[in-house]
This record gives sequence, C-alpha cells and structure tokens, in this order.
Amino acid sequence: MKAIVFDLDGTLIDSVGDIGAALNQMLAQNGCTPLTLHTVTSFIGKGSSNLVKRVIDAVGLPDDDASHARYLAEFLHIYTKESAGLTTVFEHVHEVLTGLQQSGMLLGLCTNKPAAPTQIVLDQFGLASFFSAVVGGDRLPTRKPDPAMLHLVMQELAVDHCLFVGDSEVDVATAKAAGMPVALFTKGYRQTPVAELAPEFHFDDYRVLPAIAERCFSGFNNR
Repeated sequence: MKAIVFDLDGTLIDSVGDIGAALNQMLAQNGCTPLTLHTVTSFIGKGSSNLVKRVIDAVGLPDDDASHARYLAEFLHIYTKESAGLTTVFEHVHEVLTGLQQSGMLLGLCTNKPAAPTQIVLDQFGLASFFSAVVGGDRLPTRKPDPAMLHLVMQELAVDHCLFVGDSEVDVATAKAAGMPVALFTKGYRQTPVAELAPEFHFDDYRVLPAIAERCFSGFNNR
C-alpha cells in the first residue's frame, strides 16, 4: 500500500495565531509583555515543552523544572480551550486529501502537537476522517526529529515506506532520520533556505502533491 504521512502545524494548517494568542495570554498572566507572531513562529517545531522553554527564556521568566512545568500547564490549558479560533487550513488541502484518499492512498498524521488540541483542530476543520493513523506529541517519550513517531505512524498504517510531508527543518530531519523521502511545503514555518535543507521534493501549492507522490512511489517501485 502507498502511504503519505503529514505534519500538522505549518503544513496542513496555519495555527500560529492561536498558538501565539495562548502563549501571550500565559505571559500576561505572569506579568510579561507579548511576543510578536514572527518570534512565536520561529519557536514552533519541536513540541510544546520546547516551545514554552524558548518563550520563557526569551522573556526572562524562571526556567527551573518546576517553573517550566507550571508555564507549560498554563499554556496547554489555554490553548486546548482556544485552539481553532484563529487557525486556517492551507488552500487546496481538503480537495487534495479527498483525492488522495479516493485514489486508495493511506494517510497518516505525525505532529508534535499534543493529542487533545490536535483532535480539536482535526474535528473543527473536517480533517479527522482523512487519517487512518494519528500520532501526537504526547504519545511517545520522544518527539520529532526523533524518527520514532514517524515509525509508529507507519506501523499503524502497516507500511514499510511512506512519503513524509512537512514544512520545517524538524520535519526534514525526521524524514532523513527515518530513512524516508520528504516533500517540503514551503509556505509554512521554515527558517532555513530550501536548498540548504535539500528535501527530495518541495512545493508551495497543494495541487502538485499528487504528482509528487506518484514520482516518489515510482522511485520506491524501482528500488
């Protein structure tokens, strides 16, 4: 079977508005000034714990383990309640996922976002039914770029190979660590030039993804 596994934030959805709002509410509760969305975007990618760590370091809040745990809990409480109000789905995602699913492609999701807000977003935007396997950032002890999450999605899809679709340095590193090709969506949260990351494929319009998938799986068949 052919399978495509997707990242979520910055790949299928633009969620930085809600993430930034939740972080800034947490900061306000602790007497700090808000961060710009540009700054928040640069911190996204390695999971909520890392995100909060970078935020509290940036604003000078205490970063001992107990303080970090409290700020993380505050952020997740706020974000889980308000995770879809400012979020949008990237153009053509629904139609392309529909076409891929109808063609018999297995689809999975591998995200460092925790399971609760992931499910809220998937349900809110009508994306949940596309995915036969979903692994969130609190499922395993490790997170992307460790390949274990991607390997687990592949295991649940019962496939040995997949195309991984992501938007960031973390996603490219995850695919490379897992030994899988990556298609980089270039309108997400990446900071590094595409050429420097050297993904097997890259695109800025979802309508070309089916053709990329065909090229990718033709390569698998020729191995």
